[in-house]
Amino acid sequence: MLQNKTLQLKLERRWPTENYTIGRFYVNGEFWCNTLEPKVRDLTKEKKVPGKTAIPAGTYEVIITYSQKFKRRLPILLNVPDFTGVRIHSGNKVEDTEACILPGENKKKGMVLNSKFWEGKITNLIESNGGKALINII
Repeated sequence: MLQNKTLQLKLERRWPTENYTIGRFYVNGEFWCNTLEPKVRDLTKEKKVPGKTAIPAGTYEVIITYSQKFKRRLPILLNVPDFTGVRIHSGNKVEDTEACILPGENKKKGMVLNSKFWEGKITNLIESNGGKALINII
């Protein structure tokens, strides 16, 4: 696989709405799945709404750590300005995110399906590549 190379992840926010954002998740340039996040807000112009605001666009380091909340190892994004505990984890609807990234298949409006499968696939990929990656959110 890509041993000893930095794994490049990309989240392309494609379909923003008033309540949620659907995106496309890529691994080393290859489309893998869709994503669900809260509403994207311009934090230079509006206030962050806790649990209902997507993290700022940017590039973040991702590592795998044990989540006390979810009781399993999951990817966590490091050094996200004004946010803590931002993970990539399973969930189906925007109420499940609290600013986290939910991977899955956008086959139902405002939702992602098969999220547990995609969470496991992403977690295993990062772990098999040294336990870290970079994610570029655009």
